[in-house]
Amino acid sequence: MTMRIGSGYDVHAFAPNRPLVLGGVTIPFEPGLSGHSDADTVIHAIVDALLGASALGDIGKYFPSSDARWKNQPGSVFLDYTRAMLDQQNWTISNIDATIVAERPKLSPYIEAMRAHIAAHLHLTLEQVSIKATTTDGLGFTGRLEGIACYAVALLER
Repeated sequence: MTMRIGSGYDVHAFAPNRPLVLGGVTIPFEPGLSGHSDADTVIHAIVDALLGASALGDIGKYFPSSDARWKNQPGSVFLDYTRAMLDQQNWTISNIDATIVAERPKLSPYIEAMRAHIAAHLHLTLEQVSIKATTTDGLGFTGRLEGIACYAVALLER
């Protein structure tokens, strides 16, 4: 059996008049995040971790902001596409762990819905998907409420 670990990171700046979507869940908070797609930092970081673990490249290779196909697309489309690529390469996702870095909004009420959304799109159980949220206690760009970041790791098996 071969096992591989991948890491992912994504960040988006806050932007007015956009929904805030994290982990596939729309969160009632203004402002949302700026991006070519839905700017879902959680899903983008997870996709990058999965692509990294499988040595298939990065999110920009498959979903570049220069490609009109991905304009305003939900992150779930990226998850489905990535899952299909992993299936073609005979990779099985063992688990995913993501940490959202955001001063606001408070994310704990939405964590379980994010886990469920991601698990459903990647054909995983809830136990295989961990999502946590933390603040930076006012430090850095997230602390200054300029945006949201997410770190993710994924373990693949073949």
